[in-house]
Parts: sequence; C-alpha cells; structure tokens
Amino acid sequence: MIVEPPDRRGLRRITINGRNMGSAWSLRELRKELRRLGYPDDMDLEDGSRIHWRGGDSGTWPDRRGRRHAVIVFMILGLLGSLVLHAVIGWADALGALTFAQRLVGVLFLLAGAVQAVAIPAVTDYWGRRNVKVSGALVLLGALIALATSSLLLFLWLQERELIPEAAGFLALWLWSLWALRILVRAKVWRGIPHPRKFAAGVAATALLTAVSLGYSLLYQPIAAPMHFILKAEFGKPQTESGLPYVHVPLTLYAKNDGGIPVYIVVDDYTVYGNSAKFSKSGEGLKQWKQADAFASAAELYATGFSGEVVESGQFQGPGTTLAVGEEFKMETVITLPKDTAYETLDAILQFAFLRQDRGKIDDEFTTPRLSWVKDEGRYYCPADKCGGEHVIYHGKVRYNDNLVNVTRKQRYVAAFWSPNEEPDVFVSSFNFKKKKKSESIYDIYEGLDQAEVDRENARYGVAWVSVNSQVSVHQLLKKSRS
Repeated sequence: MIVEPPDRRGLRRITINGRNMGSAWSLRELRKELRRLGYPDDMDLEDGSRIHWRGGDSGTWPDRRGRRHAVIVFMILGLLGSLVLHAVIGWADALGALTFAQRLVGVLFLLAGAVQAVAIPAVTDYWGRRNVKVSGALVLLGALIALATSSLLLFLWLQERELIPEAAGFLALWLWSLWALRILVRAKVWRGIPHPRKFAAGVAATALLTAVSLGYSLLYQPIAAPMHFILKAEFGKPQTESGLPYVHVPLTLYAKNDGGIPVYIVVDDYTVYGNSAKFSKSGEGLKQWKQADAFASAAELYATGFSGEVVESGQFQGPGTTLAVGEEFKMETVITLPKDTAYETLDAILQFAFLRQDRGKIDDEFTTPRLSWVKDEGRYYCPADKCGGEHVIYHGKVRYNDNLVNVTRKQRYVAAFWSPNEEPDVFVSSFNFKKKKKSESIYDIYEGLDQAEVDRENARYGVAWVSVNSQVSVHQLLKKSRS
C-alpha cells in the first residue's frame, strides 16, 4: 500500500498495487478507509513492509480543515442567495408578464438560477475529493452569473438610489462574487475541463443574459402600440305619462378599447349636469364670460347667467377593472327630471383614468372601496367638514411589469378618490403608510405628497385621462315626451 504525497489542498491518495483505492484528509480518515478495505483497526501504520509513505510520514497532513469548510459554507451561501434572487425575479416575469420579451427575460433568469442550483453540490465536490471533473467549472460559472446579476441590479438601483433593504443584499452579493472569483481564479479551476468550448458558451450566455436584461430594463417600453378609445354618451327618447309630474330620460354610456394596449380602469365617473341660462335679447352674453375670480369656459351672445348643478353622478365600470384590447363596456341608466324643470340643457360627461397594463399591475386589494364617513375605516375616515365632503377611496399596491425594476425600487401605491359632487382624482406614489400612524388621515398624507414624484410615477405607469360629453336641449326632450 502506498500513501501518496499531499496535493495542494492536503488530500493524500491511497493506492494498492497501482490501483487508486481512495483518499484521506487526515490520519483518522486513513484508518476509516483502511477499515473499509478490510484492514484491521490496530494495523501498524509504521510497518514498512505493508505501507509505504511518500512525501511525508504518518504525521504529514497539511489539510486546513476549518478553513476549507468555511470556504465551502461561504460559497454555498452565496450561490444559494443568488439562486433565490434569480428565482424571485424570473418566476414572476416568466409566468405573469404581458409581453413575450418580458417572459423571455424571466425564463433566462430561471435558467441562470438552475445553473447555480447545479453549482451548489459542485462546491462540496470541488473542495472535497473531486469526483466530478467539471465541478470547479460549474462553481466558476455560478460565480460569474452572480457577478453579472448583482452588477445589473446595482446599476438599476443607482438610477433611483432609493433607500431599500434589498440594496444591501445586492452589494453583499456583488462583493461575494468578487471574493469567489478571486478564489476560483487563483485555483485555476478551468484546468482539466473536458469541454472548454461548452464552458465558454456558458460564459457567453451569461454575458448575453446581462446585456438583454439591462437593455430591456433601460428602454422600459414594452409595447409600441397606439392608445385609442371610443367613448359615447347618448341621450335616448324620454318617457312619461300624463298623470306623472316627472319625465324619464334614458342615457347610454359606452367605452371600447380600440387601441393596441390593455389597460386598468383606475377611477371612472359619469356626471349629468342640468344647465340654466337667461335669454339676452340685447346680445350681452359674450361680455359676461369674465367672472370676479375666474372665467367661464364658454359664452353665448344671447345667453347670460349660466349656472349648472349635478343631476346624476355615478361610477361607470369601476376602479380596478380592466379593458382589454377590443373589449367594450356599455351601461344604461335613466335620469329623472320634473316636467316643470327650469334647465335649458342637459350635459352628460363620461371620463376615466387608466393605467397601461404593459407598464404595471394593480393588486386586487385596490378594488375594495373605503368609505370616508365610516369611522371603522381607520385612516380612510375623514369628517365631511374637514375633507370637504364624503368620498369613496380606493387604495392598493402597483408593481412594474419588469420584475428587475421591482426589486430595485420602493413599493409604489395607487390611490383614487371618487365623489358625486367632485372631480375624481388619482395618485401614484412611493409613500408607505406603515411609517405613519393609523389615525392619520389619508387626505393629510396625500396633500403632503411631492407633486413632482406623482407626475413622474403617473408618466412611468402611463396614467392618463380620456373623456367624452354630450349635450341635449331639455325643451326638445320634453316636447318628445309629450308626443
């Protein structure tokens, strides 16, 4: 039996008659191997007729076991952390992304995570007995992937430099990958690779993954398609009976997504105004368009003293609902007017704010209405005299469709306010309500938001408004009802 000299790591190979029978890190492991081979436990290891020592005697065991195990543990922890990060980023995009490009990036991240999953057991083999020749190369590839991904995430984070706990993780993974590559390069793990071209192809794929992900995240324009909606608000034929003091006026509201991008309806509203005016025989109407504190948006030569009030107001499709490409939504309602009404015209306005689905995704919690006049609503409660009336509030999380951006940014929230007596409003911001007391009103919070941030986030998510209006003469409606 021959015990070979220790290699660079301190492992000594055991041969019998020229055949490799195992290896040992220490004298204890040597006796364990001998026991496995059938030798007695009390075998004299100094008997030169039975065992021959090369490169040192039975006391030469240079293995630094503690250091070697520390390297193994640290390598595995880094690869495991990178694996989890790749799975978190890739899973959401691969299964739930709206576009093919987003899904492709998600699949690439999952494949990179799979490579690191294979590299984890390769760590114990490479710093162990090296039964697999490519174990060192697999660990090197896993470290290269970790370096590429952490560099990409740090670059994206630096664009906003928001204080998020994940940034410390990105930096730690980046430093770990530099340490791991230093260890692996000094060990020259690529030596003995049976298929060097395939390994080079894996490195090139890693670089390609990083380039594609970075380019896609920087452009962040998933769909280049037109936005177009068809909106209608049409009054129908009024209905009444001779013995009734009122008349019913049908109103049909219609919306269709005629563009190329599906959207979320963030908040919608339809309002019917009853307008009154006085006849001006002298034609003084155009001179009265100026008011004491503002100006009128319209003026007529023979009409003065314009005034209007809300006759009916409501929600159309509902906040949080979707309008897919080609999808249409229709609603019919009836307006009640007294036959002796003083209104000159009826004006119906349909409007809604939308968020592009190729830019973001709204959580389901947003669709739950919060009522400002109910005390049990917590921070959503606000007395009417303080907040200028009652409101229905919608609030929830909104995420980017690119999960690479999600993990490098603060959480964004979308809030919508609706009331039959006021114009609806929408906010998108990074404000976190967990940092405020539950007793603090949502109105005070949103009044203190940075408007520049709100405008920037609205632009990022493609939040915009569309509207249509229709006006009809009340005299004509009453005439039709009588006929």
